[in-house]
Formats: sequence, C-alpha cells, structure tokens
Amino acid sequence: MNRALNWVGQAVLYGCFAVALGVLSRWPTYHPLPPDTAEIKVSFLHYGQRLEDCRPYTEAEKAKMAPNMRRAMKCGRERSPVHIEVEIDGQPVLNHTARPSGLSHDGASTIYRRLNVPAGERRIVVRFQDRMGIEESLKSMEKTVDLKPAQVLVIDYDQGKGGIVFQ
Repeated sequence: MNRALNWVGQAVLYGCFAVALGVLSRWPTYHPLPPDTAEIKVSFLHYGQRLEDCRPYTEAEKAKMAPNMRRAMKCGRERSPVHIEVEIDGQPVLNHTARPSGLSHDGASTIYRRLNVPAGERRIVVRFQDRMGIEESLKSMEKTVDLKPAQVLVIDYDQGKGGIVFQ
C-alpha cells in the first residue's frame, strides 16, 4: 500500500511541475522592443591606424641589437583611437571615441551601442575616422532606410566591403 501511495504522490508532483513549467514558458509574454519601434545596432571591431609611420633603423640602432633581433624597419606599436558619429534624421544620437585595447594601446578599438528609434523612413548619416587629426581618414556614408517595427539594422565597418556597412 505504501509503495502505491509513493508512486501516486510522485506522479502528482511531476504533473504539477510540468503544468508550472508549461504556464511559465508562455507567460508573461516577452517583447524585446516596444510596439512600432526598430533597433539600430552600431557594432565594430577595428584597428586604428598606427600613430607613427615605419622608418628604417639607423646603423647605430642596429649595432645595439642582437644579430637575431635585427629588422630592416622600426614600426611604432601604438594605434590611433577610432571615432564614430551617427545622426538620425539630422539629430546626433552617437558621438563616441573608442580607445585601442592592450597595454601598449596596440589592439583593436571596439564599440557596441543599441539605439531604439521609431519605425518608418529614417535618414542615417555615419562618420567614421580611424586616424585622429588626419582629415583624409574620415569616411562617411548617408543612407535612407525604411525600418519596419521590430527590425534590427546593424551598422558595421568592414574594410573588405568598402568601409561602412548597413546590414
């Protein structure tokens, strides 16, 4: 009799657990974005330009080095910060300078920002600079996009694809 009671009690507990799991998997309803809202993600990982140009070693500098350490060119490690500006419909929404990572400031600069905007047609202007103070390194792109509700637009920088990318 005890054995049968144990099996019934176990079945009731497992049933209650299954019902609770089923209810909590459907309720409350999760909405990642408010209604009629789209999201723009600005995400990149980019190595800024080197702050110093490479130059040949002098003979005196080469003489101080061990023979197996001698190279033809000396290149500084430190990289420039990367700066990005984003405007949506003429309003600046992001103005950020990402410092290079690493102890010697020679790593990649990264940024990840999420911008919630009303759905609809938006004019987006992106300015990207990977060598501070050098006007030739400024890249920009202007694009008009029609954002649907709950759509996610990613703005990235990919040198292989020609620079600033909207996807």
